[in-house]
Amino acid sequence: MSKRRVVITGVGAVSSIGLDLPTTWSNMLAGESGAGMITKFDTEHHTAKFACEVWDWNPEDYFPRTEAKRLEKFTMFYLVAADEAMKASGIDMDKEDRARVGCITGTGIGGIDEIEKSKVLQINRGANRVSPFFIPKIMANAMAGQAAIRFGTMGTCYVTSSACASASHAIGVAMRTIQYGEADVMLTGGSEAATTPLGLAGFCSLKAVSTRNDDPKRASRPFDKDRDGFVMGEGAAALVLEELEHAKARGAEIIAELKGYGSTDDAYHITAPNEDADGPSRAMTQALSDAGLNPEDVQYVNAHGTSTYLNDKIETGAIKRVFGDHARKLSISSTKSMVGHLLGASGAIELAACAMSIRDGKVHPTINHETPDPELDLDYVPNVARDLKVDHAISNSLGFGGHNTSLAIGRFTD
Repeated sequence: MSKRRVVITGVGAVSSIGLDLPTTWSNMLAGESGAGMITKFDTEHHTAKFACEVWDWNPEDYFPRTEAKRLEKFTMFYLVAADEAMKASGIDMDKEDRARVGCITGTGIGGIDEIEKSKVLQINRGANRVSPFFIPKIMANAMAGQAAIRFGTMGTCYVTSSACASASHAIGVAMRTIQYGEADVMLTGGSEAATTPLGLAGFCSLKAVSTRNDDPKRASRPFDKDRDGFVMGEGAAALVLEELEHAKARGAEIIAELKGYGSTDDAYHITAPNEDADGPSRAMTQALSDAGLNPEDVQYVNAHGTSTYLNDKIETGAIKRVFGDHARKLSISSTKSMVGHLLGASGAIELAACAMSIRDGKVHPTINHETPDPELDLDYVPNVARDLKVDHAISNSLGFGGHNTSLAIGRFTD
């Protein structure tokens, strides 16, 4: 039996450079950085004192106060992005078979902000002062469960958690759910809100984040010779996936077609990638094969591109291995250069960027690419957006635990 085709009909986003998709995408094309000094907590003892926070976030702009108290920030980010995606898709849930609509989302860390605050409350005021909403707020699956309640999706519903590959895993499995006939519509994507005192401290101790405290906006510099680590980011992106005939029957506007998915593991180290680049190479190869594409069919790669020494080196090597001579013809860029590393949500906002590139014929730049690294010699779309007809793109996500995911997306043709 042939797999059913899956298309994207709605996208939403919340990021450090925009509280909706149009603003986020416009600022990506303009090369705007969302990085700034952290003000919401004391960073005196942190080696990194900046992040790409969702700066203008006010929960009460989106939720009644009583509802906001019951939702953790990562869930709220996702619900706002999902509201936008669902509205953009034009889906009327009153006309849908709700049992054929599901929700699979991804987060790497979940409700760490509430965990930290509640632990302080317990120590200072006693266990009986911890909110009855504590567990329902912090659990990683809250974002999917709350989305199902909000939109009335009654099909399969859960959260994937695989560090920085979480959202890409969620999107890939959501695609499979439609392909294999278990659903007609899937709400998917990812969210993260881990820029907290403890979250930042952990990444500082790992020496994974940039310490360019004197110039935050120039700190995230994927593929640049002077890169010194990633910049913490937060936010969410949501996508509505539909079976093609279902979307056509209701006259939906199709943004792009989701065509392929690859997923592998290094089986090497819990935080360090294997320098042989085998894992990400196999993930990209799987995604291309699943999509029925040859390497030469791809024009754009949205790289994992963290701005860490090993990731950028290994990912470049993997792209060369998979694409061969065609690698030098690819436009490659890193969304993280502007919005920071959204951890478990990164794959969602990066696939959203790919969808916009296909729709608009433009790819965003990798900003802060100032000093070329002789070992990294591909075209990383340095500093300025580019007009480019994108028929097919690959989006990579590589996570702690050795998780590697690739998604293949293309222009819809009937």
